[in-house]
Amino acid sequence: MAMKRLIGEALNEIVMSARGRGELVPIGLMSSGSELGPEELALGGRLAQDEYRFVKVVMIGPRVKGFDDLEWIETDDCEADIQKAMEDALKSGRIKGAVALHYPFPLGVATVGMIHTPAKGKPLIISTSTGTSSTNRVEAMILNAIYGIAVAKAKGIKDPTVGILNVDGAQLVYRSLKKLTEQGYGITFGSSVRQDGGPILRGNDLISGAVDVCVTDTLTGNVLVKVFGAYNTGGNYESLGWGYGPSVGEDWPYVISIISRASGACVIANAIRFTAEVVTAGLPSLVKKELNMAKTAGLEVALGELHDRQEEKRSPVEQPKPEPTDEEIHGIDVLTIEDAVKVLWAHGIYAESAMGCTGPVIKVPSRLSAQAIKVLTKEGYL
Repeated sequence: MAMKRLIGEALNEIVMSARGRGELVPIGLMSSGSELGPEELALGGRLAQDEYRFVKVVMIGPRVKGFDDLEWIETDDCEADIQKAMEDALKSGRIKGAVALHYPFPLGVATVGMIHTPAKGKPLIISTSTGTSSTNRVEAMILNAIYGIAVAKAKGIKDPTVGILNVDGAQLVYRSLKKLTEQGYGITFGSSVRQDGGPILRGNDLISGAVDVCVTDTLTGNVLVKVFGAYNTGGNYESLGWGYGPSVGEDWPYVISIISRASGACVIANAIRFTAEVVTAGLPSLVKKELNMAKTAGLEVALGELHDRQEEKRSPVEQPKPEPTDEEIHGIDVLTIEDAVKVLWAHGIYAESAMGCTGPVIKVPSRLSAQAIKVLTKEGYL
């Protein structure tokens, strides 16, 4: 414990030195709305201020008795009033970032969470966990990768490793990101701990913390943060992790982090520190920088091609004569598996779609396997 405190104090000194003048970073925290009571929120604020000496916590909402050691912006116990006071404090510069239990982010803005992985105890960034980067799932995950990288860099990880959770769209996302890397945008793909490796992640990889940034869709990310935060408490109290993370989005100027109504004091304190760290690093500017680099490498073209493919209407294709399929082709995304089968039919190759234990597969006759792979690669399915 003494060693842990010494390390924490050393990190605090490093952050304060990096700020030049050693000024405290004021972070707002809503004081109402928790299922665990307002005292849990205030306790989290006090814990953050005591443990992380570069932080000044500014409570926003109705005052909680016994916590006069914290600074307060008092409001009525009304979510709209608390939200407005938080926004005013951000705009005026009284606070540099905020931690909220709820915030109605505009479309295109999401949050990047962070979990505590149980196998090795290392943090894992989950991109994203609330809000939405795009209404298009695959486009959102491509953007989430960029946003996760920006947050990792704000946390001081110069070259974060990136993996993509094995959900619908994962293969499409990987191919798009790989193309960006080939055109100059630097992404370091991590690898699964499973024997076959690769940047597509399974549940094992979340437990072990195989990469620095796990890319997924927001709904899945939200569930992951909840499960990893409360798996050891019975579910009604989130005791581990850093919450649902800071907000990111193109031209979005604020850092508003989200916690749950079930977040305990330790998670709240961690969320405040997380927010202060990325504020200090200039997260909105880092997001803009990463997006500009990705655009230079063809991000907008890649997203345009994605939409073109989804809107493309293929003419009816006649199925070739069925024959035994004794070869499996892996790496086709489930969202495009049926289109890929029809492409093979159009080339006279009989094929069937199926779901293997690690994802979708296309089954073809072994004698036509090499030809099928060539067609699918040319058409962009592999």
